[in-house]
Amino acid sequence: MPFDPDRVTTITFDSYSTIVDVEAAQKALADRVDDPRPISRLWRSRSLAYTFLANQIDAYKPFYEMNRDALQYALDVHSVDITTEERDEILAVYHELDVFDDVRDGMNKLYDAGYDLYVVSNGNPEMLDSMVDFAGIGGLLEDTVSADEIGTFKPAAELYRHAAERTATDIEEIAHVTAGYFDVYGAMHAGMQGVWVNRDDGPWDSFAGEPDLTIGSFHDLHDELM
Repeated sequence: MPFDPDRVTTITFDSYSTIVDVEAAQKALADRVDDPRPISRLWRSRSLAYTFLANQIDAYKPFYEMNRDALQYALDVHSVDITTEERDEILAVYHELDVFDDVRDGMNKLYDAGYDLYVVSNGNPEMLDSMVDFAGIGGLLEDTVSADEIGTFKPAAELYRHAAERTATDIEEIAHVTAGYFDVYGAMHAGMQGVWVNRDDGPWDSFAGEPDLTIGSFHDLHDELM
């Protein structure tokens, strides 16, 4: 089905890779390793893999802890020997990740247009609080919704349904905005409209259909809704 702007009353946003750039974590590694890029990529992919596995075997723990374990695994794979303190200093960069250029202005336009804006994230509340503060978007958001509230990660339908309850919105009236293909599919499967943010003009993972809408920036979403 094509994207239906008339259905949308509430907009939910993913956090990591959508509002803030997780690739910026590579900078924290650069001071300690010769080739940070493969470590950074393995770190990110492993942290996501842990969330998928946790949903299947009932092994939930806060995302910050999973992210720590994923970082340790990536360091071990690449035979990087650093202290626990140094590892935790690298991990702490998740509290101050770079914000994508279109985020503040784009969200401000959506806020001024009368939409209720929320973040729905795997991140635990402490991570989300620091992300919102550092991004400078607290005044635009109604609230943040964390997977920690129900102990279930994306793309499980339970989290999106929980978000609909928390936002007091019929799930069909929510557009979920995310850079993660699995997050798009999860939101759509639960009944939201899925909006894929494709800032780098990459290919879509089309094994199970297409997004309801593809945008290059948050400004594009505002234009589609007007």
